Amino acid sequence: MRAIVNDRYGPPDVLELRQIATPSPAAGEVLVEVTAAALNPLDWHFTTGRPYFMRLMLGRRGPKQSVRGADVAGRVVALGDGVTGFAVGDRVAGMADGSFAEFAVATTSSIAVVPDGLGDDDAAAIPLAAITALQALRDQAEVAAGQRVLVIGAGGGVGVYAVQLAAAMGAVVTGVCSAGKVELVRSLGAANVIDYEAADWTDGTTYDAIIDNVGAERLSACRRALSDTGIYVMIGGPKSNPWIDPIGRVIAGKAGFAFRSQRFRQFTAVMSSDDLRILWEYVEAGRLRAVIDRTISLDEVADAIERLASGHARGKTVVRIARAKPDQEN
Repeated sequence: MRAIVNDRYGPPDVLELRQIATPSPAAGEVLVEVTAAALNPLDWHFTTGRPYFMRLMLGRRGPKQSVRGADVAGRVVALGDGVTGFAVGDRVAGMADGSFAEFAVATTSSIAVVPDGLGDDDAAAIPLAAITALQALRDQAEVAAGQRVLVIGAGGGVGVYAVQLAAAMGAVVTGVCSAGKVELVRSLGAANVIDYEAADWTDGTTYDAIIDNVGAERLSACRRALSDTGIYVMIGGPKSNPWIDPIGRVIAGKAGFAFRSQRFRQFTAVMSSDDLRILWEYVEAGRLRAVIDRTISLDEVADAIERLASGHARGKTVVRIARAKPDQEN
């Protein structure tokens, strides 16, 4: 099969599109013929091996899992031993190791059957970013109806889903984004939108929860923008220090919020088939939609990951994957 591979860490141009063996599903796994995948910041971190301390876990010179990609949509073509709840031919979406490929293996706990009305591109654009937004709002920020929620980076991959889900939960949402994304964020359900280039969101208004997908503002300013019992949830952070960022901000946050009624939260999202089904329910109710910046082919992935790192994408970048014809394979 064709796949995007990086055998060594480096800038995105180390990624190669080449032929490798098609994987086989182990017990509790399914093999998915991939029709669409989507980019995430995770792909940049795994490609570059940054921050460097990650290499202790991922692999010293290159990632142990060498095929990039996580978000996936496609059809089940084979079942591993003991798999129940899925059948060959099911349309599924969720997370799979190495989804920038014609086939990928996924555990049954990380995928869910896709509703009939949801296309493959949209299904691939939702899972990891929307799961992150859902768990940030529901589990970390404990958002309730009527609360004031600020979403920083509201036009980015996680931000577009955080705005929609917070609004669906009954919160009054303020989105912070660049000028070119203001109308998009407003269309997603934000009651207020702040262009950070033209206005300062730390103007004295306070919020019950801040979902920060950027991590550029001083934590002291974030605390001032919270209500007395407000919760700050860090999702994105700085990348200036290749050794430890964004861990430095996490440490500073835990220290700066210690012994206060306000709370600092940072977490790693956990892919869950149950949460995927909750997202599909929001989709079917018309409360959540995929936001796709652009669609690309496998051979454009390296350039797209470079662009993703710039932070200028509107929503998600989707990779369309069509099985190569025999005479196209090399």
